[in-house]
Amino acid sequence: MADEWLWAVIVLLILMIVLLCIRIYIMKRSVREIEEGFHERLITGTNTLIDISCHDKDIKRLAGSINKELKKLRSERHRFIQGDKELKNAITNIAHDLRTPLTAICGYLSLLSEEEKSAEVTRYLEVIENRVEVLKGLMEELFKYSVINGSKEKLVPEDVSVNAVLEESIAAYYAALTEKGITPVISMPDEKIVRRLDRAALSRIFANLLNNALKYSDGDLEITLDSTGEIIFANTAASLGRVEVERMFDRFYTVENAGKSTGLGLSIAKKLIEDMNGTITADYVDKRLSIKINFDKI
Repeated sequence: MADEWLWAVIVLLILMIVLLCIRIYIMKRSVREIEEGFHERLITGTNTLIDISCHDKDIKRLAGSINKELKKLRSERHRFIQGDKELKNAITNIAHDLRTPLTAICGYLSLLSEEEKSAEVTRYLEVIENRVEVLKGLMEELFKYSVINGSKEKLVPEDVSVNAVLEESIAAYYAALTEKGITPVISMPDEKIVRRLDRAALSRIFANLLNNALKYSDGDLEITLDSTGEIIFANTAASLGRVEVERMFDRFYTVENAGKSTGLGLSIAKKLIEDMNGTITADYVDKRLSIKINFDKI
């Protein structure tokens, strides 16, 4: 009789273990379903909610909580996309609207310069012309940003010699650099570094980085293109700090000593680089700023 009770207990325990194993398997499968569903909805942004095959009340409560948070996330994402779109449209409209009166102002200033005037008036006009040119440059930067942002399909990739484009860009800015007492130290390999890029976009990237050096360099600039294709712009920039460097690629972010800038130059460069499957990073060590660019090999 004792043996029968013992076998009954053993069978009961085996059944309980089997049932527990089945329950654990079902719960693990449901957790995987939740994980996969959550990942899929984050990527696709679909409106469908996570559905699970398990009827366990705790697992279903977990899925319900995640679905609730997904609804909030979807709403926030929609607001962000809509707001970003409205911002881009506003930038484009502002740039367009300001270009017309600026052109008219430049025209009248040109007419005034031909009139007879005193030395003091001439000096005032020169100041006004200088300020208007700065304003025109800022408006042009805003306009180009609005055009470039979201224009990946407009890029025309081709086999480009990075060496040649970099040399052309440095030559174009050489006079401006030397005028500020900056003599660039340039290092490039003898062999051509060829990447599949949009030539005009690459030229604009280099121009924006050279402009950045004009704003923040303390009088030095090293430009390196190594055999791996990595491009480095490095200069001493004591006026910067780690916080400024971390935010260098943010839209509209400027430091106090960059009053003539919209803070879009490096943001535009980053956007173009990423559209061409490249990467850009900034390091700041011992008051020395290093901006590094890499593009995928062909």
